[in-house]
Amino acid sequence: MVWAEEKAHAGATIPFNVVGFGMAGPTIIAHGSSEQKERYLPALLGGDEIWCQLFSEPGAGSDLAALNTRAVREGDDWVITGQKVWSSSAHEADWGLLLARHDFDLPKHKGLVYLLADMRSPGIEVRPLKQMDGGAHFNEVFLEDVRVPHANRLGEPGDGWHIAITTLMHERMSIGSATGGYVFPFERLAAIAREKSHNGVDAITRDDLARVYTQRRILELLNGRILAKVGRGQIPDAEGSIMKLVLANLVSNMTELGMRILGPDGTVMGDDAVQRAFLGAPAFHIGGGTDEIQKNLIGERVLGLPKDPSPDRELPFGRSGR
Repeated sequence: MVWAEEKAHAGATIPFNVVGFGMAGPTIIAHGSSEQKERYLPALLGGDEIWCQLFSEPGAGSDLAALNTRAVREGDDWVITGQKVWSSSAHEADWGLLLARHDFDLPKHKGLVYLLADMRSPGIEVRPLKQMDGGAHFNEVFLEDVRVPHANRLGEPGDGWHIAITTLMHERMSIGSATGGYVFPFERLAAIAREKSHNGVDAITRDDLARVYTQRRILELLNGRILAKVGRGQIPDAEGSIMKLVLANLVSNMTELGMRILGPDGTVMGDDAVQRAFLGAPAFHIGGGTDEIQKNLIGERVLGLPKDPSPDRELPFGRSGR
């Protein structure tokens, strides 16, 4: 968090190794052995090794525990076969946080193993997915008889879901952070409004700018609350989901306003990248857990509402119709 804030103060707001700093590092700190911390954390902090997340699958996104990627123990290795998708930065990553199923006879949340996979391993194929903004920062990943050393697991087989929750919690905090580099600078948005308004910024645009500024300030204060909680040795819970919802709405509102201010100029990609941010905004309502998932978590953990029915939760995964 300190690193992200200092980057923002220096104007270097482009996200770098978000999975490494925001997810892999905290998860290894929480669940890794002394040897794993010594091996992975210095290289991560030095920017020498890039990380990606191998969680989501074509049939397991919001219901992540329904994943089908298979992990079979063979001697000192786990042999992995399956497919992952929406893996940001996998095309340039050195290591991947891999969640796989080692026991299909256990309920879906209990038969998982959490592994640290070398992305240069034989059997891994990464295919970038082209986005509508012209970029390709996330990928689909195919794993065919990929060998991962048993020493590269976090926790014990069966602990995978518990460890994955740690990763997901930190993922939402890292995405929702106001200093994460995802938010188009408000100052630049206000400057564009002044440039495009020959007779002064109209009242409706001023009101919309004030609303966007307020949302951004709320996000900063939520970030401060999480920093204070971490500083007291406490682990944030639903705050990450709240931050991610606020961020998704902020990015959408800010970029929609920017496009309205640009008018016809918004049809041409410019140096200000308002257009690129506008095209990428819908992803914030999906990646890292959809808005609906975050609202469910907030409803359960903050408001105390009952959980959604999950009739297959305690069924053996292989007999649950998957």
